[in-house]
Amino acid sequence: MTTIRKALSRLPVDRFLLLLIATVALAALLPARGSAAGLVDKGVTGAVALLFLLYGARLAPQAIWSGMANWRLQALVLASTFTLFPLIGLGVGLIARGHLPNDVVTGLLFLCLLPSTVQSSIAFTSIARGNVPAALCSASVSNLLGVVITPLLVARVLPAATGGFSPKALEDIALQILLPFLAGQAIRPWIAGWLQRHPRLTAVVDRGSVLVVVYAAFSAGMVAGIWSQLSVRGLAAILAIDIAVLALVIALTTLASRALSFPVEDEIAIVFCGSKKSMAGGIPMATILFPGHAVGMIVLPLMLFHQAQLFVCATLARRYAARSKAPVIPPAPAKACPAPQ
Repeated sequence: MTTIRKALSRLPVDRFLLLLIATVALAALLPARGSAAGLVDKGVTGAVALLFLLYGARLAPQAIWSGMANWRLQALVLASTFTLFPLIGLGVGLIARGHLPNDVVTGLLFLCLLPSTVQSSIAFTSIARGNVPAALCSASVSNLLGVVITPLLVARVLPAATGGFSPKALEDIALQILLPFLAGQAIRPWIAGWLQRHPRLTAVVDRGSVLVVVYAAFSAGMVAGIWSQLSVRGLAAILAIDIAVLALVIALTTLASRALSFPVEDEIAIVFCGSKKSMAGGIPMATILFPGHAVGMIVLPLMLFHQAQLFVCATLARRYAARSKAPVIPPAPAKACPAPQ
């Protein structure tokens, strides 16, 4: 087992991605059918509720309010997450429609409406020697607002896919997302310290809930036979679009940070928080927001984007860190001017 772990650690691929691939393969070989599918659906409901319960318990309101002092930085990150990304998504949807399956196009748009990540945004900001407190605040605010803003944006931008906000959709959002999140905030004073001492538990819930949802979504896709709609060429096109969107957002947030004269530490936080999208929250949300659709196809662009952002941002963080550690070479002493002859 130790040898396998060492071998996996050397691979240039996120180990969670390998688990996702294994889950998709399991769904392809052994999809849940009949009564088993019903049990899996109940497991998804419980996993999503537990995920947002722990989200609420982990987000510290005081950290959010203290970080809001740098309001220009927070405003720029939120503008990137909930304005720039959706506008890019609308453009991508217009270009991709007719060339990719409708559910994939919906997934590309949905990806652009999600909040930022918390863990990786903070981790990459720290690696790059950026403003970590600002990153913590930005990522936390993004996730806090995303619980409400993302469903509203989805209903506005993708009314055909969601059917608008039906009473059932509102009930599911309230019971599976908002209520657990608020319950987590309410019990935070009693369990926050315990959760901080047991980070493995939250990691298992984060990743485990995503794996359960992915298995359910891809199982349903296999049973319905939807995967025949997507070719290898289509898969490559989705990845190319994801990388192009990520590169465009990174470039625009970098240019905006420099145009507004932010220090480099703040620029780092803006770039990493403003360019991320949360797979841990996005995949569970998709099961609630897109009932009756091929959720596996809808979340596929998000899964590919997640891996792309890990690779790209890891490289970018190392470059920022190397630049901040570069020694400053003092200018050579000026030579005396020769006396005129």
